[in-house]
Amino acid sequence: MSPNYAHEGFIRCLFHAVRQAKMGKGTGSFGKRRNKTHTLCVRCGRRSFHLQKSTCSSCGYPAARIRKYNWSIKAIRRKTTGTGRMRYLRHLPRRFKSNFREGTQAAPRKRAAAAAPTAF
Repeated sequence: MSPNYAHEGFIRCLFHAVRQAKMGKGTGSFGKRRNKTHTLCVRCGRRSFHLQKSTCSSCGYPAARIRKYNWSIKAIRRKTTGTGRMRYLRHLPRRFKSNFREGTQAAPRKRAAAAAPTAF
C-alpha cells in the first residue's frame, strides 16, 4: 500500500469529523443548553421572569398592572378572581348581610321547640 492512499484516508476521516461538528437545532444541540434565561417571578410565582430583560413574560412584573390580553380568553379564565384562595373576598357576602357590623353580641334566640308546632 502506498503512502498516498493512507494520506487520502486520513483526509477523508478528518473531513467526516469536521462535517459532524456542525450543529443544528435538533437532538445534538440539547446537550449544550445549560444556562437558563428565565427564573421564578416574585409576583406570580411562575418560571417566567427573564433575567436579561428583567420582566416576567407571564404577569409583566415589574409593571404596575398585571399582563392581560383579550385575545386569550382561556388565559384570563385561568388567572381570574376565584381561581385562588380569595382570602378577603370570600367573606364579603356574609359581612354584607350584617351591614358590615363588627364586635356586637348576637341577640338571644327564642326556644325553637316551643315555637314550632308539630304536624302529625
